[in-house]
Amino acid sequence: MTQPLRIALTGGIASGKSTVAAAFERRGITVLDSDQLAREVVAPGTSGFDAVVARFGAALVAADGSIDRRALRSIVFADATARRDLEAITHPRIRAAMAERAAASGGPYQIFMIPLLAEGGRAAEFDRVLVVDCPEELQLQRVMARDRTDAAAARAILAVQATRAARLSIADDVIVNDGDLGALEARVEALHRRYSEAARVAGARSSPAE
Repeated sequence: MTQPLRIALTGGIASGKSTVAAAFERRGITVLDSDQLAREVVAPGTSGFDAVVARFGAALVAADGSIDRRALRSIVFADATARRDLEAITHPRIRAAMAERAAASGGPYQIFMIPLLAEGGRAAEFDRVLVVDCPEELQLQRVMARDRTDAAAARAILAVQATRAARLSIADDVIVNDGDLGALEARVEALHRRYSEAARVAGARSSPAE
């Protein structure tokens, strides 16, 4: 059986990755979201939850019994060692969960939404890398509006991520999300056709001769 093509979807914070992912989902394509899996692997009752509490303390457990993700983000944002410790807990679990779900899903290709792909150096693991891009000033405005914060705080968040140039350097395909939803949909449709055709060709090449 031919394996689906693996398309990595990445982009900076507030670039519009979720909007693009939803457009692919409307076309029947499986989207595997690492952010969603990051929440699931530290849910109450999981080994990830226990590991996070053991490393960062019971004070991070919210009233509903879940990890207080905002408090945890504040810790790891300010402390590189803490961030590496959290990544050591979550990343292997996220990858295992993603691989399991990918194996259980079909389709000509699958979208792997990985915001920190450039930072993690994993681009070579995928057949293609799709970067959602937007002008930096627009990205800054979106972060300020979403998080209800000022420009200095928003710039500090952007500073810990890979640069726009670094993300674009690993891109095979780019979608510019500057607010024109019609253009975005058209670009997704064009890529959907291209990826579907690439998957068809790959399947034909891997099939045994009649």
